Amino acid sequence: MKRLVLAFFFALQSIFLFAQQFDVAAKNAFIVARMAEKFHVQPKPLNDEFSSHVFDQFLRQIDENKIFFTIEDINSLLKYKLEIDDEIRSRQTSFLESITKMYAARMSRADTMIDNICKTPFNFSLPEKIPFSEYDAYPVNDKAMRVKVYKTLKSAALDIILDEDTILTLSAGKQKKFLDSIEPVARQKAKKNFRHIIEVIENSPGGFEQFMGDEYCKAIAACYDPHTEYFPLSEKENFESEIGQKHMAFGFNCKENDDGSVAIDNIFPGSPAFKSGQVNKGDKILSIQWEDKTPIDVSSGGLRQLYEVLSMSNHDKATLKLRKQDGSERSVILFKEKMESDDDKVKSFLLKGTKTVGFISLPSFYQDWEDDGAGANGCANDVAKEILKLKRENIEGLIIDLRYNGGGSMQEAIELSGIFIDAGPVGMDKGRDEKMFTLKDVNRGTVYDGPLMIMVNGYTASAAEMVAGTLQDYHRAVITGSSTYGKATAQVILPMDTTINPGKDVSQVKSDSYLKLTVSQLYRVNGTTAQAKGVLPDVVLPDALDAHPQREKDNYYVLVSAPAEGNKYFKPYAATDLTKLQAVAQEKISNSSYFSKLKNYVASVNANDKKDISLQIPLAIEQEKNATQDNIKTDSSQTDKAPYTIENNLFEKQELQVNDRLKEANDQWIIFLTRDPYLKINYDLMLLMIK
Repeated sequence: MKRLVLAFFFALQSIFLFAQQFDVAAKNAFIVARMAEKFHVQPKPLNDEFSSHVFDQFLRQIDENKIFFTIEDINSLLKYKLEIDDEIRSRQTSFLESITKMYAARMSRADTMIDNICKTPFNFSLPEKIPFSEYDAYPVNDKAMRVKVYKTLKSAALDIILDEDTILTLSAGKQKKFLDSIEPVARQKAKKNFRHIIEVIENSPGGFEQFMGDEYCKAIAACYDPHTEYFPLSEKENFESEIGQKHMAFGFNCKENDDGSVAIDNIFPGSPAFKSGQVNKGDKILSIQWEDKTPIDVSSGGLRQLYEVLSMSNHDKATLKLRKQDGSERSVILFKEKMESDDDKVKSFLLKGTKTVGFISLPSFYQDWEDDGAGANGCANDVAKEILKLKRENIEGLIIDLRYNGGGSMQEAIELSGIFIDAGPVGMDKGRDEKMFTLKDVNRGTVYDGPLMIMVNGYTASAAEMVAGTLQDYHRAVITGSSTYGKATAQVILPMDTTINPGKDVSQVKSDSYLKLTVSQLYRVNGTTAQAKGVLPDVVLPDALDAHPQREKDNYYVLVSAPAEGNKYFKPYAATDLTKLQAVAQEKISNSSYFSKLKNYVASVNANDKKDISLQIPLAIEQEKNATQDNIKTDSSQTDKAPYTIENNLFEKQELQVNDRLKEANDQWIIFLTRDPYLKINYDLMLLMIK
């Protein structure tokens, strides 16, 4: 009887905690909608249409590949599709509870399917395929779900096998022998990677119900625009670390081995890993266990899987199971601490050829969130320092690389633009009240006034686009590359509180969760906007990203900005004659084996987009051979002699002599830049600008 009473007590406690988690989610969902209503630049009404968007967005988030839910499941949930707005408004949780219970059951079912499917070897001689129509649709029922899980696992195993280039050069007989030997390993690795998805969700910090509640709030936020986001505390810290100098970390870097295992490569002095005295270079990470959760196996999933698990929490205790180089195993308990990173900082080089040209890479518009707004440790100041170092080496031109720069601090973008122009407007900002504010460079003079070129591509976004657009409008720089991403909106991160004032400093207000909210639209000084359009370069170069285009305009719920009147105080410099530059660039593209191969690659990918995926080994090998040949030719073209040699400035040469880690990274940089076909063209164009 006592055991029965205890069991009943724990059952009640579980139900209470379950309901409590959903009450928190319902409260947060209401606050997200209320804050968006008050502060969003283009607020949306909380109605049936919005409800339908949340329903679709939530399903996309938790079942992106349409594996876990069946059409039967979706049909049973449709009764909520137009009711979610009412549930948000009244803080009800019927939809959230129903989909959470269903999702848990479907993941458990998929877990069982994975085990059963992977008990039998995959037969790659069968003429099987994944039709695109099947890939992009929910399975009809449980039977169809099992088929989809089977094909997904088989496709993953086939990809693992084809990663072994050995199979491409073997005869048919030897291919079969090799396939028989590697298939069990590939099958188990595919199984482990698939189950990892389930493990991460089930063992997320805060529990499964909190995970679902967070995803629900994220779905609501996402329906306002692509950049309005709900952040649990750790995700807010991770986001800020991406555009700042400090991040929460254990203090080690890793490298991936050929078998997918991950080993400690560097340990940073003074870090939690260093201070523990139990973590050493060469240790393999087998599993990670967050506080009160089940260990998550990361022994063979590679770097991406490892960092996904490491980023799940910033404040919980983590137990890392390590395998030492002598074969022994050890469990180490670590807590993250705030650390400074040099990995994403400004980096400069000298390109020495016919002329000496400076090169600066700026990976993001970071700022120091703790420097009370002085800007002394932000990226603009760092770029200025590098320019001064390069000027001492008598550079005659400067190339700044903003490729893959996703933006960051808008204040840093304003200050960076001011380095190259005299005081004046550099952009405009319009909030929901339609009033236009001018973004100004208030500092007279420039740090650099010589020939300037900006490299961009399809991943150049936000603050980086503003700088490129401003310098283009002023005719201060020649922009080269492909059309940029197309994000011209500004966000603020606010604690979840409907009484907050976004116009005031709220950095000291603490909360368990936050809302990154789009509060204004950005305009160029000439009145145009990069929103959903991007910045069109002066000299257009082919972009590998065109094979998988994913820009702002391709997102759900993208905002549309109407053009505005240009700033009347904006006075551009004399325009550069681009005719010669464009002609030379086109000539070099036409004569380049790299760009010829790139053009064919993009055309091939786009032609095969949305086509069926073959699971038959002969067809898969033939496709892989063609792809490999393309890659070999591409790599060889990148080793063509560059029209320059690459050197470090005198200041950095001294630092590299005493820092082995920086020297290793610097050597990799030099190899990359020596082979970079885009930089080769930019250097040649810069020679014309210098003349």
